[in-house]
Amino acid sequence: MAGPLEGLKVLDIATIIAAPFAATLLADYGADVLKIEMPGHGDGVRSFPPFKNGKPLWWKAANRNKKFATLDLRMPEGLALFKQLLPRFDVLIENFRPGTLDRWGLPKEVLWSIQPRLVILRATAFGQNGPYRERPGFARIFEAMGGLTYITGESEGEPTHPGYPIGDSIGGLFGAVGVLAALWKRARDPGAPGEEIDLALTEATFRLLDVLAIEYDQLGAVRSRIGNANGYSAPAAVFRTSDDHWVTLAGSTNALFAANCRAIGRPDLVEDPRFATNDQRVKHAAELNEIFAVWCAAHPLDEVLTSFNAAQGTLAPIYSIDQIADDPQVRAREVITRVADRDFGTVAMTNVVPRFTVDPAQMRHAAGDVGQDNDEVFRTWLGLSDKEIDRLTERKVI
Repeated sequence: MAGPLEGLKVLDIATIIAAPFAATLLADYGADVLKIEMPGHGDGVRSFPPFKNGKPLWWKAANRNKKFATLDLRMPEGLALFKQLLPRFDVLIENFRPGTLDRWGLPKEVLWSIQPRLVILRATAFGQNGPYRERPGFARIFEAMGGLTYITGESEGEPTHPGYPIGDSIGGLFGAVGVLAALWKRARDPGAPGEEIDLALTEATFRLLDVLAIEYDQLGAVRSRIGNANGYSAPAAVFRTSDDHWVTLAGSTNALFAANCRAIGRPDLVEDPRFATNDQRVKHAAELNEIFAVWCAAHPLDEVLTSFNAAQGTLAPIYSIDQIADDPQVRAREVITRVADRDFGTVAMTNVVPRFTVDPAQMRHAAGDVGQDNDEVFRTWLGLSDKEIDRLTERKVI
């Protein structure tokens, strides 16, 4: 089985990470995704490091399970070919600035005249309307203006971005969810028209920070940076072990607090009135964190994990990728799997999330080269002759 979205046809004309990630998620679940790139250089992610033998590894993972063709929609012949392709697809994903497709002769009215039930996902930094609609955006902008960067970092330090463009990934997740919601409406009503989805990627990041708006509205509070504390439970911090590994600890209920206290041999802490409730523990977080920090610093990682696991405490090691790859739970569930790749035979990639029991999705292949599937798309699907394909290639239409 190919997955729950087997038979869904998705046309991905987006670039970089966020919107293409939405298409990749749909491909992971079994959708047939064709990614259209500009002739020649292709998508910008192809230039992102790391590389092996000149091949972009990030690209291979970020756009897995797709087919790849080239087409310049800005040229009249490219536009005509695009219109011939469109009826084959259920979903169109794009991330150009608002109005770009309109200027190229592809407003939504034209798209829907060709494919009336088309679901159009438009992903931009700030949405299709508003004073910032024309502004460009990347993950750091979404994280910064979506509120995430301001609350991340040490209390006396500078605002801190994650070490990975998580703002893009967040947007891609919301994009995929939006597409599926629109498709559900279509599935319920065979006569339903298409849908246009306006995904503002900055809003996607802000959406995850549920408490900020209501906290500010009702209390006038502006949440700021608190390092590795969390503000809603204690103890909660990052601790160093005696052999220089790092662990993290959290847990807000009285039962979990008791388990964590047993793990460090301090069941007496449960009886301390300062720590009787979660609210009181938060007020005395510094004292609690120090107690747990001292204990962790006196024990190597293996002993720390053994003790907390035996007590059913809520502590975990902070993993680097080599530790993730070596973890028995990761291996048991094949969280990292081997995927077919043209250049390296097979490569390691994160597996499909979540897992489907009845109709499991399968990893098919890593992302391919620029225009890798041009022959199938233009010769087999559209019926172009060798001579016509050569002419269009020479003119850089495809």
